[in-house]
Amino acid sequence: MKAKFLLACAVMMLAVGMIRGQQPEQDPIGQNLFAPDVVMQHQEAIGLNDEQKNYLKTEIRQAQVKFTEWQWKLQDEMEKMAALVKQPRIDEQEVLGQLEKVLAIEHEIKKAQVTMLVRIKNKLTVEQQAKLVEIRSRTGNK
Repeated sequence: MKAKFLLACAVMMLAVGMIRGQQPEQDPIGQNLFAPDVVMQHQEAIGLNDEQKNYLKTEIRQAQVKFTEWQWKLQDEMEKMAALVKQPRIDEQEVLGQLEKVLAIEHEIKKAQVTMLVRIKNKLTVEQQAKLVEIRSRTGNK
């Protein structure tokens, strides 16, 4: 169970990293959202109640399932793209059509990531959010 949770957190961090880019301190969106692992890591410090914990666990589990499925789909579509561009003569329209499939999956992933992060933030009180901002600035956590 703990291994699954850690895997989910790793997937979430990857997801958050994709949204936030390489420089989170310059990201006005990422600065105002909280990664699930950071919330869980500091649950006692911010006074997370049982209802909030259960909500977060449910959100993380649901996201893990979605992200795993999309990861498989994305990998499959990327392999198809790689096979197309490997050819000596490339059919431009076919490659662009395949690119649309890849981008559509990436769009769904990012949309789900932002949705999850918004739900997490909305489940926290203003005081909990402020405490997380303080912890993040002190520790350097995203």
